[in-house]
Amino acid sequence: MGAFVRDPAPVTADPTATADHPPLTRLKGVGPGMAQRLQRLGLHSVADLLFHLPLRYQDRTRIAPIGGLRAGMEIAIRGEVQLTEIKHGRRRMLLSRISDGTGAITLRFFYFSTAQQAGLARGSRIHCFGEVRGGAGGLEMVHPEYHLLASDAPPPAAEHLTPVYPTTEGLRQPSLRRLIDQLLDDPTLLAEALPELLPAAVLAALAMPGLTAALHYVHRPPADAPLAQLLDGLHPAQQRLAFEELLAHQLSLRQLRHRHDRHRAPALDNDTLAQALIGRLPFALTNAQRRVLAEIADDLRRPRPMQRLVQGDVGSGKTVVAALAALQAIGSGHQVAVMAPTELLAEQHRQSFAAWLEPLGVTPHWLSGRSKGRAREATLAALADGSASLVVGTQALFQQGVEFARLGLAIIDEQHRFGVHQRLALREKGARDDSYPHQLIMTATPIPRTLAQTAYADLDVSVIDELPPGRSPVETVVIADDRRDAVVARVHAACREGRQAYWVCTLIEESEALQCQTAQETAETLHAALPDLRVGLVHGRLKAAQKKAVMAAFKAGDIDLLVATTVIEVGVDVPNASLMIIENAERLGLSQLHQLRGRVGRGSAKSSCVLLYKPPLSHVARQRLATLRETGDGFEVARRDLALRGPGELLGTRQTGLLNLRIADLQRDQALIPAVGQCAEQLLREHPERVPFLIRRWLGDRLRYGEV
Repeated sequence: MGAFVRDPAPVTADPTATADHPPLTRLKGVGPGMAQRLQRLGLHSVADLLFHLPLRYQDRTRIAPIGGLRAGMEIAIRGEVQLTEIKHGRRRMLLSRISDGTGAITLRFFYFSTAQQAGLARGSRIHCFGEVRGGAGGLEMVHPEYHLLASDAPPPAAEHLTPVYPTTEGLRQPSLRRLIDQLLDDPTLLAEALPELLPAAVLAALAMPGLTAALHYVHRPPADAPLAQLLDGLHPAQQRLAFEELLAHQLSLRQLRHRHDRHRAPALDNDTLAQALIGRLPFALTNAQRRVLAEIADDLRRPRPMQRLVQGDVGSGKTVVAALAALQAIGSGHQVAVMAPTELLAEQHRQSFAAWLEPLGVTPHWLSGRSKGRAREATLAALADGSASLVVGTQALFQQGVEFARLGLAIIDEQHRFGVHQRLALREKGARDDSYPHQLIMTATPIPRTLAQTAYADLDVSVIDELPPGRSPVETVVIADDRRDAVVARVHAACREGRQAYWVCTLIEESEALQCQTAQETAETLHAALPDLRVGLVHGRLKAAQKKAVMAAFKAGDIDLLVATTVIEVGVDVPNASLMIIENAERLGLSQLHQLRGRVGRGSAKSSCVLLYKPPLSHVARQRLATLRETGDGFEVARRDLALRGPGELLGTRQTGLLNLRIADLQRDQALIPAVGQCAEQLLREHPERVPFLIRRWLGDRLRYGEV
């Protein structure tokens, strides 16, 4: 393997001396038009261009004999023009036949000039590179890159592999290569654009090259470079760049956390009400719940804002932990806001909180986008004057006009559905003289540890990794849609035995109206097929009161079979429901399927989930359904989901910053995460002056969560 290019001597002793990235107009050949084309690729500065890495590489370092060519090869050849002519057919084209004594090949051009035709005259010597294809008259290359050879002396072969970059309309590969070569050949401009910001001791400990050496290698790999390793993004030079990018994101989150920790928060230390609820619960808390509750309680007692994420698989008991945290805040004389992404989930929380807290004298108030008239005005007034100690609702909680007298704790459920800015907007509702409310964030979407360390580095993370005793595992089966009659019979048998069932309808289209229509038609079909069962229907277009009534009837046992869209994905708790049918299961992601499956198995009875699919299955869909069949562990499901779909979909598309990784890949590069964390601590401790430059280099003017 070729050696790394030695980093040039630094231009300045201080690597942070250059405050601004040199603009691309510093480069020869970059005028307004070229700059505009580069901007379409997100390239605004010299540093951006250097971090615009190749998608793949071409080997132009060896010349192949024409007689040994095969269709599909991408190769460099050299020969003499035997014949050049224009052919007229459906398309006018230029054909040039070349030979090197071992064989002959045709070069085909659909776009050409008179000068080009003249240059390819008989006897001209040519060096070209392209993909070999099979044609009617034998092997050919269509629009190869070529240059004419001026003498009999053989041209020097390329010294390194040739990069192929992501590009855009009007910007050809040779132009990009020339600009990047211009940078790599100018050590002064290179050092000015990208001074080394990682300490030498860190690079030595990690056995990583310097930044300039890594960039030289990635843009100009030697002829003997390990191509498979480069294409997988696992070469040490690429890992060096990925490491620094992950480090910049980690530092931005830690800075955010540091800013949070400078604020004050009310110290909430009265747990009398919380202990009273624990004494009244009809079940014992699990050890995991007690551990997480102790971590939260300790945070709430401190006079700085808690920022804690609680992860727990479906059914692990996060809601009661949130209720106990709420009581510690209420017992200390402060208000609590509980925000959920949907009215259905928020209503489920309101009912749970009411059942647990009302006997202790705490009545939850309600606020959603559909709250109107006197009820809404009364809730707003109670929040403003402090007479309402607890409010449950949706995004309406942070809208204009909602004021809190003394908000001490904000609880956000399924926060990845909101996005960071909405979470911060609710936090701002409780800001008073540099004092902010505590925040407890919950998710039933388990996130692999390495991903959580990167995505939520500004949060403390607690995990409820234990299910309550008595919960039965859910048997999952995968059945093709042509066996629907057998599935309907299974539903009938389960309901006749006194159990209840869900039938979930999904569509690949995002249209809520179409999903509701499908659910309506499915409910009618099942009602006709099973006339002795009580069939209910719930979907996103029902009015809140209608949804509430249907869910209450299902929970009370007055409905045997509930046909629903994915609105029941989270928050619904009906212990007597032991069977779930999910239609078109191949169209849903692993996380969503696991969430839906979690609606059954909440009682002691044996429970089942049937994944109905329409064949044929894609490879990825087959893997997803196999995962659900093989495991009920939410963290294992999340790990496989990350491998299949990537972090963007697992975390939710509204997460900002994380999804803008340019070089790093959280699945591929997760082994770097522990060292990234250690390096972040070392930089903050020993070289804090370098931190803002690292963040700016990789995040530009985007702050991870905004200035807060």
